[in-house]
Amino acid sequence: MVQTLRSSSFLVVGAGLAGTCAAWRLAQRGHEVTLLERTRPAAPDGSSHGSARILRFAYPEREYAALVVRALDGWRELEAASDTELLTAAPALDHGPGRDPRALARVLEDVGVEHELLSAAAAEERWPQVAADGEVLLQPGGAVLDAELTVHAAVARAQAHGAQLLTGWPLASLERSGHGAAARFTARSQDGREVRAARVVVAVGGWLPDVLTRLDLPRRLLAGMPRLTVTEETAVHFPYREEHAHAPWPTVIHQRPGTLPVYALPGGRDAGHRGLKVAQHAAGPRVASAARASGVVDGAAVERLVAHVRVHLPGVVPEPYAQTTCLYTSTPTEDFVVDGADGVTVVSACSGHGGKFAPLLGELAADAATGDAVVPERFRVS
Repeated sequence: MVQTLRSSSFLVVGAGLAGTCAAWRLAQRGHEVTLLERTRPAAPDGSSHGSARILRFAYPEREYAALVVRALDGWRELEAASDTELLTAAPALDHGPGRDPRALARVLEDVGVEHELLSAAAAEERWPQVAADGEVLLQPGGAVLDAELTVHAAVARAQAHGAQLLTGWPLASLERSGHGAAARFTARSQDGREVRAARVVVAVGGWLPDVLTRLDLPRRLLAGMPRLTVTEETAVHFPYREEHAHAPWPTVIHQRPGTLPVYALPGGRDAGHRGLKVAQHAAGPRVASAARASGVVDGAAVERLVAHVRVHLPGVVPEPYAQTTCLYTSTPTEDFVVDGADGVTVVSACSGHGGKFAPLLGELAADAATGDAVVPERFRVS
């Protein structure tokens, strides 16, 4: 027997960082919202679980750096509204000739972000637990964000504005009836439940390659979508050395020319507050979609990270005590997709650097879905 639940103005599919913040922003604007989640918010097999992501400002592109500044207002708003600390202050360091700290500093100067260029010796005097590779760019306003707490805070704020959350809701189909302003959408779960809405926001992260092929999405949206690559990344936790266990730790991004960046940050709750989380950006093996992810840690990646720690992070013991995987869903340019057509908006493909923008991504998703404002050109595909 088909169970039809309430009809909403908006249906948001996916309760990760992007989806929950989209639901919060839409409900905040007075829209009826139903949020669907395949399992539960911030599910461990997605991209929005755990307590440790980096908030930093340094981007080679001025537009992204300016968007981080804008996103920070959203973080403060969500923290105040939820009475929850989502950001923990941690200065952000960028070093290595592949990062080009001086070029990054020029961008930060342009957008008005506090920063400082330090010699390797000066940086190591402040943070002896980090072995600097040339000049170091310091961003004092950096932070570590708690992804899981952010998801739950956004859900709570959406619900406070009247949104409905449905968990354990694996989406089987999305069908359209009618066109234009008269269009209606029916979403069906695998067990036959139905939800109806006037407009839909799809924010399913690593499941997007599957969703795009089986749902009734507008042709002009599908035609413009960039190629999506889902990778299964490995993150490793290294224990702090005793003399640095209680020191204030920065977040660190290091890159040599011709290599992928390696990032490190305090691991927080993820691994018992005992050490540093270290991973390489977009270095994992490809999978067809999140549904095909193995959850198996890549042994070669662990070896690379141990070697990196031995040279560049003397403040930790180069012996992993915890390991995990997470998913990236990336576009060729690593730009996000926030765009829609004919009542369907896609908010996804955060390319491994979207966490810091979460409240802003929710705002942009609401803008795209309602037409209230124009989304930056680089995120539009239709």
